[in-house]
Amino acid sequence: MTSQFDEVIDRRGTHSVKWDACEALYGVSPDDGIAMWVADMDFKPPQCVNDTLAAAVAHGVHGYFGDDRAYKDAIKGWMLRRHGWQVEDDWILTTHGLVAAVGLALQAYSKPGDGIILFTPVYHAFAKMINANDRTLVESEMRLEGGQYHMDLGSLEASLSGSESMLILCSPHNPGGRVWTEDELRAVGDFCVKHDLILVADEIHHDLVFSGQKHHVFHKIMPEIADRLVMLTAGSKTFNLAGGMTGNVIISDPDLRARFSKVHMAAGASPNRFGILMSTAAYSEGDAWLDELVAYIDGNRKIFDEGINTIPGVKSMEMGATYLAWVDFADTGMAREEFVRRIEQDAKIAANYGPTFGKGGDTFMRFNLATPRAVVKEAVARMQNAFSDLQ
Repeated sequence: MTSQFDEVIDRRGTHSVKWDACEALYGVSPDDGIAMWVADMDFKPPQCVNDTLAAAVAHGVHGYFGDDRAYKDAIKGWMLRRHGWQVEDDWILTTHGLVAAVGLALQAYSKPGDGIILFTPVYHAFAKMINANDRTLVESEMRLEGGQYHMDLGSLEASLSGSESMLILCSPHNPGGRVWTEDELRAVGDFCVKHDLILVADEIHHDLVFSGQKHHVFHKIMPEIADRLVMLTAGSKTFNLAGGMTGNVIISDPDLRARFSKVHMAAGASPNRFGILMSTAAYSEGDAWLDELVAYIDGNRKIFDEGINTIPGVKSMEMGATYLAWVDFADTGMAREEFVRRIEQDAKIAANYGPTFGKGGDTFMRFNLATPRAVVKEAVARMQNAFSDLQ
């Protein structure tokens, strides 16, 4: 059965960082290579999004955006329908994407030199923002047990210096695809209370959870820590709207929200008109599209894992969410330079380097599976051929 996501769309020459920058960054030509690095999808968004944009273009006037009632209603409706989370209008702040939101949170709730905790390996932009804001990166390397990551709060606690003021959690986890259990999340919340830490919960992948898995909204399971909890969500990963640069910062506590709002206002930021329009449409009418997408990506995941795991010494971590495969090459016995060379030069695939995700990532590469199934199959075949001497 053909899916809408089977359509191969040529993104070359469209100012796509994923495709148009992969030769400069990885030495992989988009003409005969496969871009599997940046976390956006090679899929069209729900049709309602493009219809909304077409109507805006037809109208022809693109001034400042105002009257965000429909936008906030769409976010609230989505969170209630999909996550059982009751969000209020005044809790929602809109930022120029979620990386910017992390920077604003750092400025609002910490000072230069403060320790900011990450469970690594984790999304590389967190560390970049911590360093760029002159805060101190505190890496708590996760344990790899049974093929899955586990946070080590005991070791983290023993390592604290007392300068730490914030913990940033990726839930579901990127790049491991781990969906944290309620008990694990509660343990993190209790840890933050014990050590007086602001908790920034980045839940940008919360809609991309596979059958049999259950994502727990942090605010929903621990409303008692709302005075230290900053929730980050967005439609960018869910609906492939990253270019709209629109992030949701949801803070229920008035004092915590006021501190964020002050820094946000000082930055002089205002919403991107097209990002708001796209998000409103997607959150209002994107349910059926998302259901089909998640099933499709799950199918890609199974094909990718089955094929990659036939390569001796190579292991794709089983993921419960996201579209980002985390592949370990440790047991090949190869030096990092060698397996990277095979991926880029022999297989002609551009994928993210594991070390950029922090401690614990040295032997890994991250592959983006949000692409047509034929492309995933081709990537698997190329990888098998590139490592065929190990068979």
